[in-house]
Amino acid sequence: MKKLKGLFLLVVATFSLFLLAACGNSQASGNGEKTVKIGVTDSDHRTLDAVAKKVKKEGINIKIVEFSDYNQPNTALQQGEIDLNAFQTVTFQNDWNKKHHSNIVSIGSTVIAPMSLFSKKVTSVDQIKEGSKIAVPNDATNEGRALQLLESAGLIKLDNSKIPNLKDITENKLDLKISALDAAQTAKSLDEMTAAVVNSGVANDAKLNRKKAIYQEKVTAKSKPYVNIISANKKDKNNKTYKKIVKAYHSKDIAKEIKKDYNGYELPAWNYKILQ
Repeated sequence: MKKLKGLFLLVVATFSLFLLAACGNSQASGNGEKTVKIGVTDSDHRTLDAVAKKVKKEGINIKIVEFSDYNQPNTALQQGEIDLNAFQTVTFQNDWNKKHHSNIVSIGSTVIAPMSLFSKKVTSVDQIKEGSKIAVPNDATNEGRALQLLESAGLIKLDNSKIPNLKDITENKLDLKISALDAAQTAKSLDEMTAAVVNSGVANDAKLNRKKAIYQEKVTAKSKPYVNIISANKKDKNNKTYKKIVKAYHSKDIAKEIKKDYNGYELPAWNYKILQ
């Protein structure tokens, strides 16, 4: 009798441990829904909210987790605190992986956000005179993009660096005074600068009219490093649930939502074959 009782207790204990392990590794809720935690760095996540409504019908519950800076979402992803993140560009992710020896991969594109050259003093690039002051963002990725924009506009020439900086300017015929400022300050600098290259998000927040920009970054194959992406740990790159989220994101109604919500400052990257 004691042996039978002991065996029964062992079976119960083993089954309990199995249940605990299963619960710890599963994202399924009691009603059969699968909860997927997605990290972001912006409180404005209207597009992701729209995607969440679409996948809800497929039994997927997206939980958005906000972070205060660009370092946290990848750390949280690596540590398993979130399942995916949607905040970074291809370049940022590649740089992160190199510096942190991590295996974070893209499972799908989201948007491309072209930068623009704004001015309160001139109405076209041709009006920019010798010695004019130009502001660009000072973080490595956006500074490189801004300088490439100025080169595309015919104002400077650069060497062949993948991500150029001010030292990579090889020709500056107008002797432009180019200053690197905090990205958030570029729009504010327009009162004193001849022109400024402004990130799309900063421009949108500053209520700058995209149609009045004197030059805009062109979407070409060179734009691929600046595409925003949904990222996962490499081991999860073929996760079927995550693929359903990407598929829902890459839909016509979400593309319309992006254009409407962000006044054309953000564009659905998956619609550009040159970026794929």
